[in-house]
Amino acid sequence: MADLTLVELQHLRHLIGAHETAYQKLNTYSSQAVDPQIKQIFTKSAQDALNTKQKLMNFLNN
Repeated sequence: MADLTLVELQHLRHLIGAHETAYQKLNTYSSQAVDPQIKQIFTKSAQDALNTKQKLMNFLNN
């Protein structure tokens, strides 16, 4: 992996934080949803946000 500039590192940290926030909110929405299809959409979206966050974290750790 090439060395990251300070700005690039800050952008990655911002993206990781944004995906964590999205994950938390979508999980909350999922738990409050009554309609099973809506609940499934929120659950899948939350998992997608968590997966993306984990990929970004792995990128930083390599």
